[in-house]
Amino acid sequence: MTDFNSLIILFIAAGLDYLIGDPQSWFHPVQGMGWVITHYTQFFFKHLNQPIMLRIAGVFLTLIVVLGSALTAALIGYGVQALVVQFPWNPILSIAVESILLASCFAGRSLRDAAEDVLYWIDQKDLVTARQRLSRYVGRDTESLSESEILRAVLETVTENATDGVMAPLFYALIGALFPVVGSVPLAFAYKAASTLDSMVGYREALYNDIGWFSAKLEDVLTWLPCRLTVIIIAILSGKPKSVLNICQRDAVFDPSPNAGWSECAYAAALGVQLGGKNSYRGVIKHKPLLGDPQQPITSTTIEHALQLTRYSFLIALGLFAGGFILWGLGK
Repeated sequence: MTDFNSLIILFIAAGLDYLIGDPQSWFHPVQGMGWVITHYTQFFFKHLNQPIMLRIAGVFLTLIVVLGSALTAALIGYGVQALVVQFPWNPILSIAVESILLASCFAGRSLRDAAEDVLYWIDQKDLVTARQRLSRYVGRDTESLSESEILRAVLETVTENATDGVMAPLFYALIGALFPVVGSVPLAFAYKAASTLDSMVGYREALYNDIGWFSAKLEDVLTWLPCRLTVIIIAILSGKPKSVLNICQRDAVFDPSPNAGWSECAYAAALGVQLGGKNSYRGVIKHKPLLGDPQQPITSTTIEHALQLTRYSFLIALGLFAGGFILWGLGK
């Protein structure tokens, strides 16, 4: 795969995610990852009860899923390239397949669709359906949420997942593009696997404390740098970078997650709203630190602006990389 083709794949994948997203009728790589994670954990929960053994099993689970996902993506790419060698009349096949695979790692369209799915029912003044729709996308209890709490939940989901669902996969795809031997798709798949593991077994709950510890730590480490870069981009886009960064330094440090709090806080500060507070999970009340200042209430427009900030951040990162990539190529 040539350097220029890597850039083409990045742009096609970005376009596919924006225009199409993840069609529900298509098999998604995360489904395969989820199948492996579910069956692996069920097996070891059934046969192991010692914390140390579960922790060791958790390390192997992470290595199997992360490295296996990257290897699978690489083998698909090599297989398609081998077909192209056999059938030179169709060289575009390799670009098309890798673009589709890479697009599956970006969740920009999925985030937008999820938010709009809930917002539609709020606009229709049907809070019962809005709560039901919201329960598909968040882990908190939604049955008794007020309209303002529903809107806060949507905004928190959009702003937290902006990093691990959009900007971090892009970051690793860009890193992969710099090293053609590795490639954008395998590296993005590896991160997507780590993120999927964290969402499934990285919970800070008794059941997953042991088998999910390594997954949670790895995802924290992999997301740290792209999260900080996202915060900087959001701060610049807000037009008040100093204020946004000061609020993040004031509030985000109190969030138990080393990344989610920073991501949510950057958006909250940029939009002039406050996130965090009381949530209920399976009937248990948990208090998250307050992020940002409540200068104005959260509305549907606020959420649309957050989605727009994510889209602009994605395009800026991709554009800066493309510009540097082209200038570097011209200078060779």
